[in-house]
Amino acid sequence: MDATDVVLVADIGKSRCRVELRSGDELLGAADQHGFPGVHVENGPTLAFDLVLETTTLLPPGLPVSTLTGVGAAVAGVEASEAKSRELATMLSRHFGVPAAVLSDATAAHLGALQGGPGTTLIVGTGAVAFRFDEAGVLHRADGWGPYLGDFGSGRWIGQQGLQAVLLAFDGGPATSLSAAAGALVESPTMLPAWLAEMDNPYRAMARFAPLVLHAAEAGDAVAHGIVSEACRGLTRTVLLAASGDPSGTPRVTILGGVANSGFFEGLLQKSLASAGIEVVAPLGDGLDGAALAAQRRGLLQERYIHRDGTNWPD
Repeated sequence: MDATDVVLVADIGKSRCRVELRSGDELLGAADQHGFPGVHVENGPTLAFDLVLETTTLLPPGLPVSTLTGVGAAVAGVEASEAKSRELATMLSRHFGVPAAVLSDATAAHLGALQGGPGTTLIVGTGAVAFRFDEAGVLHRADGWGPYLGDFGSGRWIGQQGLQAVLLAFDGGPATSLSAAAGALVESPTMLPAWLAEMDNPYRAMARFAPLVLHAAEAGDAVAHGIVSEACRGLTRTVLLAASGDPSGTPRVTILGGVANSGFFEGLLQKSLASAGIEVVAPLGDGLDGAALAAQRRGLLQERYIHRDGTNWPD
């Protein structure tokens, strides 16, 4: 990226929307707020577009937004609808008057972590997915199938298992300190189903219980530790599936996502991965870095998975 380029980058997930204004490697300003269901839902492009504009207004005043050279947006739900992803790119390009690129949050995370190179990245946030791009730019993925059918070991999965453990303890199952942790949410475990049903985003609500499960596990709670250990085993399986066929020999993976920010969890996950012969390497960047790369460069290894506005902008 040229040092004079000013790009607007966004990471629009189901739990959070982050927007940054960058000039080269310099962060000029940042803002964040709530997330949205995904670009694939009904009216998804408009919801995402409005959320980007609204979040952009939260940037500190006086920033050179009018001098943009590109927009890059990592967006949840891109894999489910290429047409809506291109529609969002067109909306962003027309509004800001610059080239726009829309890509999945997982592809952006991979781009940022490996700076456009091949390899495997595991993203563990509200959901969980492993992405591997081979030397030909072909995507090999495992999991990321959402809260109903997948995302094993994700923040939502850990939180859900923790809440289920609370109800099981109430029914007479193994006692757990998670019951006291759930007391901050509801007066009685019997109220948990109704509490969850009232949430606008029940998956995000369950994911917010995950840090309490991790804390309880680190403090020695056997039930919580069992949940976290099972999550690590499931994530290791996900990485092995995505890395299958990697010609490099020893599989290598970068790990990103909010759940992985827990040092305790990261340590257990790395131990599980190592026992499966997988080497963990430090990421070079994150999803916002990947969105910025997509905004400023064409012909990337992952190009076929990046949805652009369709205008023939000059290089």
